[in-house]
Amino acid sequence: MLMKSRAEMRVSEITPKHVYFSRRSLIAGASMMAGAGATAKLRRIIAPTTIAQAGERISGIARSPFSTKEEVTPYKDVTHYNNYYEFASDKYQPADLAKNLKVRPWTVTLDGLVQEKKVLDLDAVLKLAAPEERIYRHRCVEGWSIVVPWIGFSLSELLKKVEPLGKAKFVEFTSLFSPLQMPGQRSTDLQWPYTEGLRMDEAMHPLAMLCFGMYGETLPNQDGAPLRLVVPWKYGFKSAKAIVRIRFVEKQPWNTWNRTLPSEYGFWGNVNPGVDHPRWSQAKERRLGEFQKRPTLMFNGYDEVASLYSGMDLKKNY
Repeated sequence: MLMKSRAEMRVSEITPKHVYFSRRSLIAGASMMAGAGATAKLRRIIAPTTIAQAGERISGIARSPFSTKEEVTPYKDVTHYNNYYEFASDKYQPADLAKNLKVRPWTVTLDGLVQEKKVLDLDAVLKLAAPEERIYRHRCVEGWSIVVPWIGFSLSELLKKVEPLGKAKFVEFTSLFSPLQMPGQRSTDLQWPYTEGLRMDEAMHPLAMLCFGMYGETLPNQDGAPLRLVVPWKYGFKSAKAIVRIRFVEKQPWNTWNRTLPSEYGFWGNVNPGVDHPRWSQAKERRLGEFQKRPTLMFNGYDEVASLYSGMDLKKNY
């Protein structure tokens, strides 16, 4: 039988999803029996009960050279353990609460310090570049991490379309504000809508990704559909979901978590094992679906971005 090498196949070709889910169910059962002392939360990560929304297949996906060769985190874990405060602070609830979010029609406004303001329909955005599958490490500030085959293209492909002015030094991202669809926004724990920001050179770096799919399919709602950022060298809170506006500005914009808890969340959000969160160490992380912790890597292992921060004090600018 002719076999493809790992480099020749896409993640979506490795195992059919229905077979993969059945296999994971068996593994989850065995893991729970073997690890009776594990926490209830970890058991729930391994064996979630429902899938909120099945995605549509995306054709013509090329494998990106930016991809890591690490083992991909199971689909069920990535779709059922989500930081998405627009729906709930509990990480297990967004998978159910997000299933009725309407992601069509959808437009993205690009404005601020640009040659010409644009309002682009989602389909126009998706046609800007050929889709790539990028297997990225993703690190969350709470100490857990995932490896996901995201689908999209470099954010710069979109940003270049509006010809930013020379005075534009930062890019601000605004997420959807819809309390009727997003029950978490009825809370005043955070200021809505959710906003994030990158320095211009960060946003234009080829690793910064505009993402609209994962695992060969369109994004599930609870993972940021229909458009989200993936900035793999930064903590997860920097990767804004459900983006509706991109604004070019001269001064550093506010980002939601820095505005809410400035002593815990800085603007930069670079993964740095040498800078602890005030309430826990960032030196190690736990990959979803695993029990053993592993060392956290500087810039999450993406050393090619180190030059962006030459001369900066990365403990002060956390």
